[in-house]
Amino acid sequence: MAKINWKGGALLSPVPAVLITSADGEKTNVCTIAWTGILNTNPAKTYISVRPSRYTHEIISKTKEFCINLPSSMLVRIVDFCGVKTGREIDKFSTLAITPEKSNVVSCPSIAECPVTIECKVTEIVQLGSHDMFIADIVSVGVEEKLLDDAGKLRLEKAGLFAYSHGSYFAMGKKIGSFGFSVKKKKKRV
Repeated sequence: MAKINWKGGALLSPVPAVLITSADGEKTNVCTIAWTGILNTNPAKTYISVRPSRYTHEIISKTKEFCINLPSSMLVRIVDFCGVKTGREIDKFSTLAITPEKSNVVSCPSIAECPVTIECKVTEIVQLGSHDMFIADIVSVGVEEKLLDDAGKLRLEKAGLFAYSHGSYFAMGKKIGSFGFSVKKKKKRV
């Protein structure tokens, strides 16, 4: 099939829709971000890209820390709300009845209702134009015990995560392969 060529734009999709928590000692905030990912394995590094006009940007610029909370599909309304309302005007934790939970390493809270929390300390802020990228070390990861199998292996598919794609939210679908399955040698029958 022929492709239509468009001007370059922000079209990479789907992306995770996550809840970013931050706190400045006086106020806590929750913000939805879809521009996040992993940058490096060792040391473990991640990023979030945030508009400078956002309240979250103000807090993280000051404190240099945040949490990435991975929400389940049951929290999609909360995720959407946190993406369209500002923490400058409302306390999203109390408005949405979500539970701030003490983080393991950083001083800002995580969200108890989210099955996974990634605690981050900012190492660099890169100004890119419409957004600034906060590059951060991953200093701790909190995972609900129910996501671990009997051998202690993480089964993230049990978390019920979802993705954001071009203005819509989508629940994760069925498993269609595992890393390396395309080159894995078949077992010989005995």
